[in-house]
Amino acid sequence: MSLQTHLGDRVDLERQKRFTAAHAACHDRIYRYFRRRTENPSTAEDLCAEVFRIVWEKSRHEDELSVMVLFGVARNVLRNHMRSAARSANLLSSLYLERAEQAVDDDVTVRDALELLKPDEREVLLLTYWDGFSSGEVSNLLNISATAIRMRLHRARKALGQLLQTERESEEFQR
Repeated sequence: MSLQTHLGDRVDLERQKRFTAAHAACHDRIYRYFRRRTENPSTAEDLCAEVFRIVWEKSRHEDELSVMVLFGVARNVLRNHMRSAARSANLLSSLYLERAEQAVDDDVTVRDALELLKPDEREVLLLTYWDGFSSGEVSNLLNISATAIRMRLHRARKALGQLLQTERESEEFQR
């Protein structure tokens, strides 16, 4: 074996010992630091592991691994985590608002189209699709034959579909 191999092994062994000693001395303190500032224990443990991964990768054989150095890294890791969590929350919020606005627009379009239907057709559609009644149950509620209900339902769906298609085409034309 060459002198360089022995020296390299010795330097790596010393680095590993310093890192192990720093880990043993500071792990619990850093975990508690994260635990007080994060939402759950698994996040705190992940952040703590991230600190020691960074320290291991960035430290050289002559670097001192003091408590202050480790907490400096921990503070940076926490700031990165908080920024990432804020970006995720903002993205989720934006997506939720976008969906809610789209749903409201769709609901308004359907409600507007329903208002344009004949009252009998609108009532049959609402009882069937919104209230979940079968045509036989709607027949009993309105005291009309089941055949008449099915005919009204057919006409109402057709009319509603045409109204919604007209609305969609007008929206596309406006864009």
